[in-house]
Amino acid sequence: MKKIGVLFGMENTFPPALVEKINSMNVDGVKAEFVKLGGVKMADPSGYKVIIDRISQDIPFYRAFLKNAALTGTIVVNNPFWWTADDKFFNYALATKLGVAIPPTVILPHNKHPEGTTDQSMRNLIFPLNWEEIFDYVGFPAFLKPYSGGGWKHVYKVHSPEELFHHYNQTGDLCMTLQHGVEFEEYYRCYVVGQEKVHVMKYDPKAPHHERYVKGNPPPSSPKLHERIVQDALTLCRALGYDLNTVEFAVEDGVPYAIDFMNPAPDAEVTSVGQANFDWVADAVAEMAVSKALSDDNPARELRWAAFLRGPVEVAAPKPSVKKRARA
Repeated sequence: MKKIGVLFGMENTFPPALVEKINSMNVDGVKAEFVKLGGVKMADPSGYKVIIDRISQDIPFYRAFLKNAALTGTIVVNNPFWWTADDKFFNYALATKLGVAIPPTVILPHNKHPEGTTDQSMRNLIFPLNWEEIFDYVGFPAFLKPYSGGGWKHVYKVHSPEELFHHYNQTGDLCMTLQHGVEFEEYYRCYVVGQEKVHVMKYDPKAPHHERYVKGNPPPSSPKLHERIVQDALTLCRALGYDLNTVEFAVEDGVPYAIDFMNPAPDAEVTSVGQANFDWVADAVAEMAVSKALSDDNPARELRWAAFLRGPVEVAAPKPSVKKRARA
């Protein structure tokens, strides 16, 4: 029996729907269930051919278990090694190398020294920073947000240096990025499953959380825009090696800027995404999980973006079309 396990936390609707969908497919020799764990012995097989991970980003014990499971032959969605290694700033840089449009972004030093360090630990840091150069590059409005994280935590929209410093001074020892704020006319969030299927959803990040997925899901304003959104979403997920992800695009002057695409455990609760989107992702993930359970995939395969670390990428990034704005 090839077992598919679902590892989850506070979700109430997606995990049981996924297990039910997989089992209702009645694939001979394949069964889905919730993962149950106790103490994990090193180098012991997990007993699962596939595990869908929905919670290890919050629970280090689960992340350690999943790495051990991958070591012993389990296919984990998403790969726990690169999920651990990834951060949003690196992903922005990689996306730029791949030709995906990214707003100008810089990474900033910690506002406060990380615990256990002093000013001597920061000897290599220029002080004070050349803030004028940073503001010239990024422009305003801009978003101050953690270089790694999610859930819209510690995200601030700033319109001037004064607003930036006000919020930056409250970020403690978090490592933050400053990214140009795209003044979008359209905004889309895409489920990407198995690095093959893309579901484009009209999204309003300014609305209350439960109203952000636009009812009726109107399509992008042109077939060309829709095609580029789908292609860029696939390009990113294939490079990062993610089999389940959401990619967000803010569209300004017809250009879809990739804003957020490190969501390896994306929200899939029916109460927030709506029934139609919920049904699509449950079906797509179930089909992907069964396909992997029946495959001879090697979980230790080299992930694609590792190739980019060996030398220069021969892909010209598009020139940013973000309009220059006067400094505040």
